Amino acid sequence: MGGRGRSRTQRRHFSQSRENVWKRPKSDPADANPGADDGNDAGKAAEKGSWQPFATQNLVFDEYYKGQGIVSQEEWDAFMECLRKPLPAAFRINSSSQFWMDIRSQLENDFAKSLQAEFIEGDEVEAIRPLAWYPENLAWHSNFSRMQLRKNQALERFHEFLKLENEIGNITRQEAVSMVPPLFLDVQPDHFVLDMCAAPGSKTFQLLEIIHRSTKPGSLPKGMVIANDLDVQRCNLLIHQTKRMCTANLVVTNHEAQQFPGCRLSKSQFDTSEMGNQLGPCLNQLLFDRVLCDVPCSGDGTLRKAPDIWRKWNTGMGNGIHGLQIQIAMRGISLLKVGGRMVYSTCSMNPIEDEAVVAEILRKCGGCVELLDVSSELPQLIRRPGLRKWKVRDRGTWLASYKDCPLSRRGAVNPSMFPSGSSVEPVDHSVELEEEQQNSHTTSSEDLPVQLDKPVTSANDLEEEVSGFPLERCMRIVPHDQNGGAFFIAVLHKVGPLPGTVEKNNSHQAKSSFHIDGQPDEAQDKVFKDMKTSEDFSANGNSEKVAEAALEACGDAPQEGPLETDSGNACENDNSNGVEAPSEQNDGKAGGKRKLQMQGKWRGVDPVVFLQDEDVINSIKNFYGIVDSFPLSNHLVTRNSETTRVKRIYYVSESVKELLELNFKVGQQLKITSIGLKMFERQTSREGTSAPCLFRISSEGLPLILPYVTKQILEASVADFKHLLQYKSIKFTDLVDAEFSEKAAKLMPGCCVIVLRKDNIGSSNPNLVHESPIAIGCWRGKASLSVMVTALDCQELLERLLLRMEPAKESPVQESKPSIDANEVNNSDCDMAEDVEEIRLNAEG
Repeated sequence: MGGRGRSRTQRRHFSQSRENVWKRPKSDPADANPGADDGNDAGKAAEKGSWQPFATQNLVFDEYYKGQGIVSQEEWDAFMECLRKPLPAAFRINSSSQFWMDIRSQLENDFAKSLQAEFIEGDEVEAIRPLAWYPENLAWHSNFSRMQLRKNQALERFHEFLKLENEIGNITRQEAVSMVPPLFLDVQPDHFVLDMCAAPGSKTFQLLEIIHRSTKPGSLPKGMVIANDLDVQRCNLLIHQTKRMCTANLVVTNHEAQQFPGCRLSKSQFDTSEMGNQLGPCLNQLLFDRVLCDVPCSGDGTLRKAPDIWRKWNTGMGNGIHGLQIQIAMRGISLLKVGGRMVYSTCSMNPIEDEAVVAEILRKCGGCVELLDVSSELPQLIRRPGLRKWKVRDRGTWLASYKDCPLSRRGAVNPSMFPSGSSVEPVDHSVELEEEQQNSHTTSSEDLPVQLDKPVTSANDLEEEVSGFPLERCMRIVPHDQNGGAFFIAVLHKVGPLPGTVEKNNSHQAKSSFHIDGQPDEAQDKVFKDMKTSEDFSANGNSEKVAEAALEACGDAPQEGPLETDSGNACENDNSNGVEAPSEQNDGKAGGKRKLQMQGKWRGVDPVVFLQDEDVINSIKNFYGIVDSFPLSNHLVTRNSETTRVKRIYYVSESVKELLELNFKVGQQLKITSIGLKMFERQTSREGTSAPCLFRISSEGLPLILPYVTKQILEASVADFKHLLQYKSIKFTDLVDAEFSEKAAKLMPGCCVIVLRKDNIGSSNPNLVHESPIAIGCWRGKASLSVMVTALDCQELLERLLLRMEPAKESPVQESKPSIDANEVNNSDCDMAEDVEEIRLNAEG
């Protein structure tokens, strides 16, 4: 995948750790800490030269939120005290993992008890506890911050557990409040779901878990998730997060959310006899049952994990992003099916970014969209009702209604920011200036913002507008209620098609580059420059994308041309055959070193091509004995238009296949950066090229295809399975089970699958393979079996096996040892050592 600047995006772009903003280096002078002047402990410690946290105070922040009434005056001190504390760590168990019950049991019976002795301070009773509002105890709250987990030696075992399980994909480390929006979407396995601003991917992962929740091993749900993000590097972070899910029902796209294409076919192109009607309306236009609209925001709800926001926060951040948030939300509504549900959410407490946006959505959509009351759902989640009245603050001045806004500021302050959303008739500037000269002793409300050195109107002295919409149905989560972060959530239900004028306006916005409503370019640049400093708050928060999203939308992004998202005509470069991406390559060079890839009209992106090489497909089917009930034809795609040089083959679900066919018909409007599940990979090692089949089964694709493989598959005892994981390569003669050793020697050279045999079931049971999900890919060499699994996967499987066998008595099989140690195993097969290592490097790379 190519990014801006025509260069490949490297993993280092998103794997580098951020600076720990909670700590200040010793070299900083004491007077750099504002707390030193207040005589508090932080200031005194700073004078001694010790490391100190950033000052967690902002007078503008205090005045703004006191005026908005987010919390009562009685709660204010508790609210601020909580905001100044580091955020406790939280994580979620992947319910689709084969070990999810084991992990939950380990947390409940092991860590919950052992960590209690290490819990030192705070009001909490337990060191770790399940989140009461999350179903089935799958989400957990830890009263240790991330820094404590890293630095405290007593927590090392728990920290290593979190790191390993997170890397494998069995758990996801995610802020607790960030887990809430997907739960209110009410996603079903057959739903089409759009995550409009998806990176870094924790909510996308959660959505994938939900649609896979009720599927059986070897089957796929009918639904799918499209995860979109504006920036290609953030798309790579999204891919890195979601690949742990091992799903064929995911598509990652790279678009501005407010310009996400609708992929509508014209009537002349829509051929039901060719494409079928299994997906109904989604065949002639891309519509969704559920939309997650987790928009870029100012991010002040993430202050506990990103304390650098304290010194950067200002009211202009929320005011400046308000217009973009409305555009993204309206685009999400237009892509939603009638009867569908959209969740609008932010990690901001600001009503300008929250209730004001929801009110504008309801206002624009008329009666076609309703705000749902979900107060009865997740009853144990402490939430507060949305506000129906609020004020706008602009340049130090409180504004109760749009009529109070001076003419000079009406380019930056929009009517949609106010509860009523009503504008006023424009006033003639010349008349205003004449009246000002004649009545110089009179100061109007519109003059106040200009004279910033004079006292401003108090928020309590203004006569506030009250919204006519039931905004109390929105939810605001505040930090001190459940010792977490802050979040805003609104659940919208589309009850009818949008008015024609609204659809037309949305289409026009989708074709034009982003521009904050009525705001001059200079003001936009200032807003985005300020917001740039608040990016990358956290690996799991959505606030980190504010600056990148805004800067991209303002015109930094490459000019890709308008997208005909809602028009009835397909793009000019329509490929009516619908199954082959354009094969021609652009002659342009990427950095003078390589040709740019071409995906339809998208330069710099690898193409998505259906694999039509029947020879390759048949060789794979015959070698592994894949039964006909597992569909391969028209479900295999590659990212290389030259199919003879394919390195990786991806498998896509039926719903994703239909989406691809639609995308080809409309001229590839979707800019796809990742699609499907890596199922097969070409072996390039010396021994691999001489094997009967050039492609091995990937670790990601093995769980899906396992029930359909009838050749190159063996069942191993617990002892042999453990030894393979421990020693990575074992000679046939050194295997414990003689029958297993004999069968392994008779396998064809190349990739094979080793399945753990259940202790109480004999190998004669023909259904054993279908019942046992624990399997690994191996390479059958000249005289040995070599594991083709990453070291982390081997470590995880070993630990899970040990935990499962711990309660049981040691059996003779468990006590068996290989006839020689690991070094002897590796040294006794000198002829194979070089090939095995090369094969393993390919497997892990």
